[in-house]
Amino acid sequence: MAVTLSEAAARHINNFLTRRGKGVGIRLGVKTSGCSGMAYKLEYADEVAGEDLVFESFGVKVLVDPKSLPYIDGTELDFAREGLNEGFKFNNPNVKNECGCGESFHV
Repeated sequence: MAVTLSEAAARHINNFLTRRGKGVGIRLGVKTSGCSGMAYKLEYADEVAGEDLVFESFGVKVLVDPKSLPYIDGTELDFAREGLNEGFKFNNPNVKNECGCGESFHV
């Protein structure tokens, strides 16, 4: 079981944490939402909670709560620039269906 970051995502997160001046990594999870059922939650984490599962890629910690892991196990978080747009992309092998707007998914 693992959640990983691409090198581009790790570099982006590390740069942001450095500018922010604090933080131990990012917290990745899921919540019930959207037209397909689940949506990703992504936030910067200032501390590791006791129940967090900790994964590390390129020196950046990814914290995942145990309830979210079955939905995102095997996911690689990438950071991409496409034209004027930039943002995180979730490469999740568990996804069976996504909504048309890209905000939610179903496993």
